[in-house]
Amino acid sequence: MSGNTRFQIERRMKKIKIAFVVTDNREHERCYTETMPRFAAGATSLFQGLLLLEDVEVHILSCAQRPMASSPEKLGRNIWYHSLHVPKIGWLRTFYQGCIRAVRKKLKEIRPDIVHGWGTERECALSAVLSGFPNVVTIQGNLAELARMARPRIGSYLWLATRLENFTLPRTQGVFCNSTYTENLVRPRARKTWLVPHALRNAFSEPVPETTRPCVLLNAGVIDPRKRQLELLDVAEALYRRGLKCEFRFIGFTLAANPYAAAFLERIKPLEAKGCARFLGAQPENQLVGVFDAVAGMVHFPTEEAFGNVVAEALARNLKFFGSRVGGIVDIAQGAPGAELLASDDWAGLTDAIARWIVQGHPRPDEAAAVMRQRYQPEAVARRHVVIYGEVLNFAARK
Repeated sequence: MSGNTRFQIERRMKKIKIAFVVTDNREHERCYTETMPRFAAGATSLFQGLLLLEDVEVHILSCAQRPMASSPEKLGRNIWYHSLHVPKIGWLRTFYQGCIRAVRKKLKEIRPDIVHGWGTERECALSAVLSGFPNVVTIQGNLAELARMARPRIGSYLWLATRLENFTLPRTQGVFCNSTYTENLVRPRARKTWLVPHALRNAFSEPVPETTRPCVLLNAGVIDPRKRQLELLDVAEALYRRGLKCEFRFIGFTLAANPYAAAFLERIKPLEAKGCARFLGAQPENQLVGVFDAVAGMVHFPTEEAFGNVVAEALARNLKFFGSRVGGIVDIAQGAPGAELLASDDWAGLTDAIARWIVQGHPRPDEAAAVMRQRYQPEAVARRHVVIYGEVLNFAARK
């Protein structure tokens, strides 16, 4: 009996057991007292899709520098959660050796069919590749491209992370790419790539309330030079000077050591007094849909974007969208009602486009939500993942 046939027979007799190595945002944000793990939007939506499948068993592994105050053993009927304490010495300063060993130890207990590393920014993809099991990786952000643009100093986080990404990608069985842009960047460095966009989180697929919205544009994301919130404040002030009433509302994390975030917080103060801009800070995940449903549009104008979850989520709530024509935003906006893209350096064009929208009465699209739900349905994206896992395991069985 061939290895391929044997695997297919065994696959029908048991569930496929998947281990995800993924960052718990409680660690990323140093919120160790919270009781429930939190993940990036793309990972959260995938887990929501996998929860609906009968033939999978999912184990989520997340490393943390401090023991969590509390964590549930299970996140759903077929999803187990494992928080792994790794002291600080085991992180970047030792190229994540502590994380790699902790993950390997737990995986020996779980015995998964396949390991999926979510993101190359930290330890996840590297731990998956060195796990000793068949493995795949999802690209969250394109570190090599960001480094090319930013030219980081030798020894900095981005400089080191890029080199670990370049070590990881050729050694995994394949890479899930969330956009055409990402796939084009990754393909030369990987054995195999699959174009699989992130899904929508369940809450963003709920019916959109038909209510009148004020003329407010939302910007969602960490306050960072790549997201260009400071430059958007200039657009908000330019519109105010034209006598056009529109509030720019910002939500997202501000990192204390980030001088750009400090400059943003200082710059926005006089604009808040004028009523043309407001910063709401980081918002709890269970309140995000309400934040989106309280505005008429979204503006997202980064220099680079691997995918752009906030873009799909905004259109899924029937918001007018203004964005830069970069990265994965292009994929999401293609054929989407209400999506308007401009060149990434066209600030005058962005200001004029928003001005026209304000004068027209800040209308919202009616059909964008239906398009987003069809493209990014969680169960369909989860099933696509399972099919690819089968391909990887079939290939491994033949070797």
